[in-house]
Amino acid sequence: MASTNDIKNGTVIKENGQLWSVVEFQHVKPGKGGAFVRTKQKNVVSGKIIDKTYNAGAKIETANVDRRDYQYLYQDGADFVFMDQSDYDQLTVSGAVVGDAAKFMLENLQVQIALHEGEPLYLELPASVVLEVTYTEPGLQGDRSTGGTKPATVETGAEIQVPLFLETGTKVKVDTRTGDYLGRVND
Repeated sequence: MASTNDIKNGTVIKENGQLWSVVEFQHVKPGKGGAFVRTKQKNVVSGKIIDKTYNAGAKIETANVDRRDYQYLYQDGADFVFMDQSDYDQLTVSGAVVGDAAKFMLENLQVQIALHEGEPLYLELPASVVLEVTYTEPGLQGDRSTGGTKPATVETGAEIQVPLFLETGTKVKVDTRTGDYLGRVND
């Protein structure tokens, strides 16, 4: 058991059988009454965000979450197979845990997987990845100066918005959190 004094960003709290990660916290000492800790927490599994307040010094149950580096190997049906970078053990993660991250994962991509008691909770991709555009409509002459965008399909099958001048075969940098185009990559 820990107390509210141990709360910091990234702390995982176990409450009512669910795991909540602290996104932000603030220790408050009002002029009247006792001090308290105001937190914003994110459900590790569902991603739901809640605000929760604890009295100062209250006991909380923290969960031990182990974040480890893995390499994405391949997709096996609805599951994804990763290899631990330290001991080369393979870990199979369900498609439900991987979620939208699958849209930006190529084989051999380095990711971080958070584990609790051996169970994968979620995975974190690098902030950006380089992907090749496999299909996009050709741009028209004169489209280069306008700020418009068009849909493009990248090699993982995800569809992103790119500037009008980009062509099929171009490598682009994509933000893995939002799916936004960040720029062209020259080989």
